[in-house]
Amino acid sequence: MKNYLIIGGSSGIGEALSLLLEKEHSQVFSSYNQNVKKDTENIRYFKLNVLEDLPDFSFLPQTLNGVVYCPGSIKLRPFHRIKPADFLQDYNLQVVGAIKILQAVLPRLKNAKSASVLLFSTVAVQTGFPFHTQVASSKGAVEGLMRSLAADLAPRIRVNCIAPSLTDTPLASSLLNSDSKKESNAQRHPLKRIGQANDIANAANFLLSDNSSWITGQVFSVDGGISTLKI
Repeated sequence: MKNYLIIGGSSGIGEALSLLLEKEHSQVFSSYNQNVKKDTENIRYFKLNVLEDLPDFSFLPQTLNGVVYCPGSIKLRPFHRIKPADFLQDYNLQVVGAIKILQAVLPRLKNAKSASVLLFSTVAVQTGFPFHTQVASSKGAVEGLMRSLAADLAPRIRVNCIAPSLTDTPLASSLLNSDSKKESNAQRHPLKRIGQANDIANAANFLLSDNSSWITGQVFSVDGGISTLKI
């Protein structure tokens, strides 16, 4: 049985991935902040605020086969309305939070014969969109962190990143809170639909698995084609 740590695993993509891993008979340790969840047979939920001090991970097994860091935010505003402190808040959540978690559990990852780390970016890093400076700047840092970590931790630990487009999760609820918003956003994508949590979770599951054992240092666009196609 493999052991996985999912930070932000109580809703959206993190929850979908936790359930996929449980179906494969893995042991999953999945954190929540406000969305309290009850343990299942193979998922142990625990409370964690990544913006606070270093967590106590003494309850984790000594070997981890994978770590996934899901926390993020989507705050879309014109650049002139964003304060420097807002950029720092996103950076602390999405970059410093990931650093703290990975440093805390790195010995457990090194105990595995091979292990996988997965971070999340956004399509807006490589494709410029208006009102996305806050989210794109911190997620751009995530991509840089991922590549450097992949070099540092090779060959035993693989590190990759998924860059989704807009996905129907609680995080994006304010952008998809009406049928008209859902339809207009769907039409922006070549595949003419909004991403679902399982679309991203399936890709994440692949990158955690041995089927991706020759992949590291990569950003995978799971975005309905919006980053590369104009149709």
